[in-house]
Amino acid sequence: MAEQPSEATMERLPTGPTVGVEEEFLLVDAQTGEPAPHGPDVVEAARQRFGVDLDVELATAQVETRTPVCHDLADVRRQLHALRQVTAETARTLGYRLLAVGTPPVGGPDVQTSGRERYQLLTEDYRLLAAEQSICGCHVHVGVPDLETAVQVCNHLRPWLPVLGTLTANSPFARGRDTGYASWRSLVWSRWPGAGPPPYFASAAHYESTCDMLLVSGAARDRRMIYWDVRPSSHLPTVEVRIADVASTADEAVLLAAFVRALVATALADHRRGLPAPPVPTEVLRAATWRAARDGVEGMSLDVLSERLVPARLLLDRLLHRVHDHLDDGDATLVRQLLSTVDANGGGAARQRRAFARAGRMSDVLDQLATDTLAGSETWTGRPRRHTA
Repeated sequence: MAEQPSEATMERLPTGPTVGVEEEFLLVDAQTGEPAPHGPDVVEAARQRFGVDLDVELATAQVETRTPVCHDLADVRRQLHALRQVTAETARTLGYRLLAVGTPPVGGPDVQTSGRERYQLLTEDYRLLAAEQSICGCHVHVGVPDLETAVQVCNHLRPWLPVLGTLTANSPFARGRDTGYASWRSLVWSRWPGAGPPPYFASAAHYESTCDMLLVSGAARDRRMIYWDVRPSSHLPTVEVRIADVASTADEAVLLAAFVRALVATALADHRRGLPAPPVPTEVLRAATWRAARDGVEGMSLDVLSERLVPARLLLDRLLHRVHDHLDDGDATLVRQLLSTVDANGGGAARQRRAFARAGRMSDVLDQLATDTLAGSETWTGRPRRHTA
């Protein structure tokens, strides 16, 4: 097992752009492992018992956690571990298990959808897509000053989206069988009309006109339903990266957040210097995203600049080089330590497959997921701050 970063290392991390992380989790029956449609019960119990605000999702077998606005990665790490602890403990007291996994490993595709009005509109618009939408992702928000800047930052992040997708690929199983993909969630999600890599936008006006077209077509009812892999948030002063599966462990989510924040800081610096982002064609990004979903961090990835296949791990090293100037010694040390843990233990998809290979039982996969969901959380005995953004 690779050495875990110490709390002292985390406390040396600098202040940078603000960052927040949203994680979606699956609730399963403690005995059968099938999705348990009781997210609203867990949300209410967490509020009453711990004073923590969780949220429901489209599928009632899911719950979502949201960190407050954080100013350093040490706080991100504390918040993620504490939120996982609270949510898992709340689920356990009600007879359910909380799993950080991109798709339900067992159970059918049809889900019970939330009664919230917004989700009823989703069901009305997207029909069977919504009825089969039981996937869990991780979204990272990083603060930016205005929409024009956000659009240009998104352009700079586009080439790195498939690389970020490899980091947390964590959904190899669906309906009790191996899908052959490291991130089956990515394939399920790609069916939605507003999902996938965004276009390259010349300006905020170009972005606005494209959004207007999607609204007119019915592909989105409002701008929050435009689900590109990176987008300017419609309701927060942030850029939001949405390509990732929910990470198997909290520290893998921290690694994702570290890379996203550093990429945004790098993009902001390039934008201030007037450096344009490479206009990678959307079809190249789609191909790279598919390959990243199939192979994950252990396999091959498409380098979108050379359009050649290279080891996914090599692209992670290139990503680290790309953002290095916006990582101080503490950040860089943290990223290297967390990458070494991934190297030693494999990504989430690989760990699930190893668990299944031991005896051919899906129950072992579920046990592995439950363990990974809370890995390292015993170190963090505090409680999360309330989400106030």
